[in-house]
Amino acid sequence: MNPRASSVYRCQECGFASPKPGTCPDCLRASGAYVQLVEERAEAPARARRGGAPASGRPQPLKDVVLDAGERLPTGIAELDRVLGGGVVRGSLVLIGGEPGAGKSTLLLQAARALAKARPPIIHNSTLLLQAARALAKARPPVLYVSAEESAAQVKMRADRLGIAGDGLLLWAENDLNVVQAALDDVKPQALIVDSIQTVFLPDLESAPGSVAQVRECGARLMIQAKGRGLATFLVGHVTKEGALAGPRVLEHLVDTVLYFEGEQHHAYRVLRAVKNRFGSTNEIGVFEMAARGLVEVPNPSGFFLSERPVDAPGSVVVASLEGTRPMLLELQALVSRASFGTPRRTVLGADYNRVCLLLAVLEKRAQLPIGNQDVFVNVAGGGRVLEPAADLAIVLAAASSYMERPLPADVVVLGEVGLTGEVRAVAGLESRLRAAAQLGFHSAVVPKSSAAEAGAAPLKVRGVATVTEAVEALLP
Repeated sequence: MNPRASSVYRCQECGFASPKPGTCPDCLRASGAYVQLVEERAEAPARARRGGAPASGRPQPLKDVVLDAGERLPTGIAELDRVLGGGVVRGSLVLIGGEPGAGKSTLLLQAARALAKARPPIIHNSTLLLQAARALAKARPPVLYVSAEESAAQVKMRADRLGIAGDGLLLWAENDLNVVQAALDDVKPQALIVDSIQTVFLPDLESAPGSVAQVRECGARLMIQAKGRGLATFLVGHVTKEGALAGPRVLEHLVDTVLYFEGEQHHAYRVLRAVKNRFGSTNEIGVFEMAARGLVEVPNPSGFFLSERPVDAPGSVVVASLEGTRPMLLELQALVSRASFGTPRRTVLGADYNRVCLLLAVLEKRAQLPIGNQDVFVNVAGGGRVLEPAADLAIVLAAASSYMERPLPADVVVLGEVGLTGEVRAVAGLESRLRAAAQLGFHSAVVPKSSAAEAGAAPLKVRGVATVTEAVEALLP
C-alpha cells in the first residue's frame, strides 16, 4: 500500500469524517439514524491535476467586466428555460435530481437534441470525434452526452422511442472522468451532460463510485471545466429515500443551479422546481406531462389540473396559487365526516399538515362549526401541491362546505390568508391571480377586504371579506 495513502472513516450521507470507525454523530443528532462510517483509503490528488481552467488573469474593476453576447443558451424547451431563468448560462453547472423514473434522463435527452440543433456553425481542429460530429451536425458544435449508468444501446433505444435523430448529439458510455476530460479538448462541445454524478469516478481515489470523496472530487473537477471552458454542464443526481439529493451537501453548494424533478407515480404530470439558482429566480416552476413520445410541455397547467373537477360537489373549491410569476388554479377538496374512533383523524395531501390543523381550529372557534369531533381529509386534486398562505381561506371554506353539505358556487375562486383571530389577510400578486381565473371562465372571486380596492379593475366580480365568519356567511348562507 502506498505509505502516503491516508485512511479515513466517512459518512456516506452527510460527509462527516473521522479517524476511527463507528457511527455518524451528525446524522444521529439530525435525524436519530445510526449511519455506519465507511473506510476510505485514498491518496489526496495533487491540486495541479485539476486541469481545465485557464489562468484567470489579473484582477480587474467590476465595471470593466464584459458579458459576452448570447450568454444564455436556449434549451429549446420553454418550461425548462423558464425555470433556468431564460436558458442555461454558458459555464454554469446545473444539477438535476429526482426519484427514479421521474424523467430526468428523458428531459436532458430532449434538451440535448434542441441544443444541438440551435447553434450556428463554427470551425474546430479535426479529430475522429469531431469528424463524427461534423458529419452528423454539419459543423455545428456538438452536445456531448456522457452515459455512466446505461450503455449506448440503452440510450439509443430511448432516443428512438422519443423520435430523436441525434443530429449534433454525441453519445459516450464512459464513467472514467479523466478520460472524459481528456476528450473535451478534441470534441469541444457546447454543452456537456453527465448521467449521473454518482456513477462517474476518478481512478486517483480508491473509494467506490458514489462515495462522498468521489462525488465531491468529480463535482469539483466538472465545475473547474465548466468555468474554464465556458461549457454549460448538466449533472444528474440520485435522491435518497427521504427525497433529498444523495451525496454530500457540498455538492449542492458547489453547483450553480439545483433543480428537482417531481411527480406522483400515478399521475402523468411532472413539475420541475429550482431550489437554487445563481442566475435566476427560485420561484418558477415548469410543468410537463409524461406521454408515449416523452415529456410534453403543459403551457396551461391550470386547465390541466381542473379538467376533471366535479360540479356542485360539497367540499370542492378553487384557489389561485402563485408559483413565481405563474398563477396556477388548483382544486382543493375537503371531506368532513363523523369520527369512528375516539380521536378524530386529520389527513392532508398536497398541503401543509400543521397549517391545516391550525385552520380547522380557527374554523371551529371563530365560525362556531363543531368539527373538533370530526374526521377531516384535505387533498389537492390531481396530485398538485399548494403551500402558500393564500390558500388558507380556500381550505377553511372547503371544510365548512363539506361539513354543512352545501356546495360552493362553481364559478368562484377563493383567495386569502387566515390569522388565528379569524381575520382574512391580504395576499401578493392578486391582480395576476384574478386575471388567470377570468381567462378560465370564472366569474367571481372572494378576496381579503383590504385587497378588494386594488382588485377593482379585475375582469370578474370581486367580493371582499374581513373575517372567516363573513366568508362562510357569504358563500354558504
